[in-house]
Amino acid sequence: MTDLFDALEPPQVPLAERMRPQTLDEVAGQAHLLGPGKPLRLAFESRRPHSMILWGPPGVGKTTLARLMARGFDAEFVALSAVFSGVKEIREAIQQAQAAKARGRHTILFVDEVHRFNKAQQDAFLPYVEQGLVTFIGATTENPSFEVNSALLSRAAVYVLESLDHDAMARLFERAHAIACPRLGFDEDARERLIGFADGDARRLMNLIEQVQVAAETAEVDPVSAAFVDQALSRNLRRFDKGGEAFYDQISALHKSVRGSDPDASLYWLCRMLDGGADPLYLGRRLIRMAVEDIGLADPRALEIALNACHTYERLGSPEGELALAQATIFMACAAKSNAAYKAYNAARAFVARDGSRPVPLHLRNAPTKLMKALDYGKAYRYAHDEPEAYAAGENYLPEGMQPPGWYQPTPRGLEGKIGQKLAWLRELDRHAREGGKQDARRTPPGGEASREVPASKGTPGEERINAGGDDPS
Repeated sequence: MTDLFDALEPPQVPLAERMRPQTLDEVAGQAHLLGPGKPLRLAFESRRPHSMILWGPPGVGKTTLARLMARGFDAEFVALSAVFSGVKEIREAIQQAQAAKARGRHTILFVDEVHRFNKAQQDAFLPYVEQGLVTFIGATTENPSFEVNSALLSRAAVYVLESLDHDAMARLFERAHAIACPRLGFDEDARERLIGFADGDARRLMNLIEQVQVAAETAEVDPVSAAFVDQALSRNLRRFDKGGEAFYDQISALHKSVRGSDPDASLYWLCRMLDGGADPLYLGRRLIRMAVEDIGLADPRALEIALNACHTYERLGSPEGELALAQATIFMACAAKSNAAYKAYNAARAFVARDGSRPVPLHLRNAPTKLMKALDYGKAYRYAHDEPEAYAAGENYLPEGMQPPGWYQPTPRGLEGKIGQKLAWLRELDRHAREGGKQDARRTPPGGEASREVPASKGTPGEERINAGGDDPS
């Protein structure tokens, strides 16, 4: 049995570990932090470590930089992962730092995924950071403003690391190729496909190269083509953590692209999120929100289309149902825009929240009993359908003493332009009624006869309702 184990080859160190930079100059990318005169370069050159948070996506060098700092500052390096560690491991790390101090050596305490520690666990580091027992370096893929407590954040500088760009990834590919599989050829398209799949993540690129190398050796393929890369690798999922920073950045980009009337950008972000594994119905709910917040009454069909897209997806599932979401996205990007209803609602909510409980005017109250009628509930109420033009000109529907607030201000875009014309005409009727004027104003509404009633839905994108009654295609 011993002979058998002796005959086995030792496990190979992963390529990502073999490729880990040994000097600052070998670090890929991050020129904004490591270039001449930049913050981390100056920290290395001064040989004066300070506590910091390294914030950036996976595979961009956070752990590598912490290790290089320990080496550059001739310090002990103690690493914790917040995924696997708790208070017990924190205590043990502090004990190691105290033992190192007794030997005359400083300790760099590196905490990976620091955002996964709760507030109490993060607070446990504070006294030792303040005493100078350890230099704290935390690594996180999430926004420290939200995920790291303020006490720890105030004692550490925050450095933002960026995804590696194409040139940096291409240089890494050449180095990894030379180290891992120098005799295996790669077509240019295969090389580009691997770099694209890695999505700015150096560790992921190393892992993909190893996977393709094993697959190529097994299948006796040389050189590797783009088609072979597609066959060898499982479906690529673009990087984001559902519920994480990148996730909300992308949904924000989708919402703002729709609001900005850019159908191509809107489709791009929709597809990025679908490709990244986002729940299509979550995206559908966001489209519904866009329809009511950013399009509103400029084109009420947007809400209809967004709701129908969600129902279609529920009926068909993926991938067929995703086309309905894409169609809704394009429609809303092209539709006229108005946030007038959204602003009016927010203003009304804010007013009601701070205002008192004003009584309902008597003439608007319901009067189902004789007693209520005797108390003048509903007295002098004017039934609008019995009035000329089905409008009780001059009537008041607000509580007594409350001035018309003017919360809803229609834009001139799309259908809302016609709504604005009709409201202006109705306000003119009110003015005439209050001044005791004649009823002739009823015969000549601003904008002509059609302005008396809001027009029914009609037309197609590019025709009346996408830019109905307005010059602004928005």
